[in-house]
Order: sequence, then structure tokens, then C-alpha cells
Amino acid sequence: MFVQLRKISVTEGNGEQVVKQFSGKSIIERQEGFINLTVMVKKVRRGDEEIIIMIRWESEEYWKQWEKSEAHIANHKANLGKPKPEYIVSSEGGLYEVKAVKKGVK
Repeated sequence: MFVQLRKISVTEGNGEQVVKQFSGKSIIERQEGFINLTVMVKKVRRGDEEIIIMIRWESEEYWKQWEKSEAHIANHKANLGKPKPEYIVSSEGGLYEVKAVKKGVK
């Protein structure tokens, strides 16, 4: 399994905008090898909010196919030159190969 993580920090009160952006239906669900996409919001009382997007793939090869797909590239080209929303403080990502998974016992 292969995982793509993205951490997005936004100004207070704007986390829901990022959640909506990544929670709606999109073309990724039809991509071969796609397992799921999880959106997590860090619990904070005040200040900047942190959202983690975790996308799981069956393998790194499937992720590469997605990155090179016409649909994915077209989506990014459509946003070229557009400024990032003012509420986004920072964004960083990473790619991970899953080495072990534990499951609960029923």
C-alpha cells in the first residue's frame, strides 16, 4: 500500500472550506488502484486549524498513474496562475510506503 499525506494549515474558522473541497465527489474515486481518501481535522480551541488529507493507493504504481493521468493534470492546469486562497497559511505533503498494518481482533 502507498499513502499520500497533505497537511494544510488555515486561518481560524476556515477549516470547513478545505474539508468541503476534499470531501465532495471527484474523479479520483474512479481511478484504478485508489483505496480511499480521508480528511482529518486537528482539534484546536483557537488559532490556525490543521487539516490532514490521507489518500491511500494499492501501490506506488497506481499513484504514479494518477499523477500522470490527463484528468489529474487538467485539474492542476486549470488552477495554474491562480493565487492560493488567503485563508491558507501553509501546505506540505509527503509520500509513504506502508510497511505494516495492524487490525483489531473481533
